[in-house]
Amino acid sequence: MSDILLRNSFIVSLRFKKTIAMDLENIKNIVTQQDGLSKTLGMEFFSTPDPDTCIAKMKVDERNRQAFGFLSGGASLALAENLAGVGSLAICPNEISVGINVSGSHVKSVLEGETVTAYGRLQHRGRTLHQWHIEIKDSEGNLISTVQVTNYVLRKPRK
Repeated sequence: MSDILLRNSFIVSLRFKKTIAMDLENIKNIVTQQDGLSKTLGMEFFSTPDPDTCIAKMKVDERNRQAFGFLSGGASLALAENLAGVGSLAICPNEISVGINVSGSHVKSVLEGETVTAYGRLQHRGRTLHQWHIEIKDSEGNLISTVQVTNYVLRKPRK
């Protein structure tokens, strides 16, 4: 009986093989080579050892602040959505990921000159939907925003 359990758990482990890291290197190359929101707002993406997390940083400057010198709430949401998109692309490299819902709350402001860090954690990985929870923090670790992002995952179109 233990041979059957061992064999079944081996089959299950093969079927649900889990990545050992969130490697964003290939995705970063795609993002930085093209003009787009990530590049325009100054976002940087970082790989992590955990397969369900990813990180991005963004310096608050004239590209992403509002008129009073604070980080724009829209820029925070854009950072979160882009991080979730990059994360979904990393775990599904042969597919396309598009944000279909973004919802956030801003709890603290950040002044121009500071850097914010977004920490993304995959909450649900379905075949066609990914749900991400993003926390954006200032350089002292204070919570700035929480954002929920839902991505739709689809096949790349044929050329």
